[in-house]
Amino acid sequence: MSAPAATRESRRRLSWSAAGLVLIAVFAIAVPFASPNEGRTTNFDRILEAPTSENMHWFGTDDLGRDLLVRTAEGAQVTLIVALVASLVSLVIGVGYGAIAGYAGGRTDSVMMRVVDTLYAMPFIFFVILLMVVFERNFFLMFVAIGAINWLDMARIVRGQTIALREREFVLAARLNGASGTWILARHIVPNLAGIVVVYLTLTIPQAILVESFLSFLGLGVQEPETSLGTLVSAGADHLESASWLLLIPGGLLAFLLLCFNFAGDRLRDTFDVRESR
Repeated sequence: MSAPAATRESRRRLSWSAAGLVLIAVFAIAVPFASPNEGRTTNFDRILEAPTSENMHWFGTDDLGRDLLVRTAEGAQVTLIVALVASLVSLVIGVGYGAIAGYAGGRTDSVMMRVVDTLYAMPFIFFVILLMVVFERNFFLMFVAIGAINWLDMARIVRGQTIALREREFVLAARLNGASGTWILARHIVPNLAGIVVVYLTLTIPQAILVESFLSFLGLGVQEPETSLGTLVSAGADHLESASWLLLIPGGLLAFLLLCFNFAGDRLRDTFDVRESR
């Protein structure tokens, strides 16, 4: 396939992925406001009702009679917020840390990357449990727990790219002109990392979603009365045989969300690869 054809194909698939993400976002925001039902209101007369148009229970009800449609939308909100904020935290920390380590080089780079290796060696679940014990269960603790591992990968990627960029002609020219290291990083290094950082960020968000879902599935994440897609999947797994919709609906939305982000990341990567090959 020629470069222009590959670019058009990547843009077309990227458009479909973006449309899917917009659709999920609209669903998550609009449904809780438009639905006549409440996601936290229990109704013991309608426990485990199958999906039906009666009383607008389009996705059925859970084991407490709560409307699953609204619960799924609210869960998607929480999952997206946790994933996006945690990814932005990892972006800021990872880009800054990796760029400084890669540009400084020498002993500074060695010490900084040994810190990264040490953090990699820490058992993640043990780290999360320790945070829970010290700070108790907190919604914002999700940002800390997920951001604490996601920035490590970003830092390594950025460091490798920075090492390659620091020997380029425009960086050497800036040094000869007396530019400071901070100026070179802010003006020349970080802007030239934008392409790979954006691509990797779109691949980091699905990882954050999976981590949040995994923690919620284990009961270490979002707690009642709040909910997330991982929490809903965990609750639905207990009723797989008697009320399969409790697992299939939020699980299907979670899979579709991950698929859209992964497709978007792959398409962006293909687009940047085509541009670099010209």
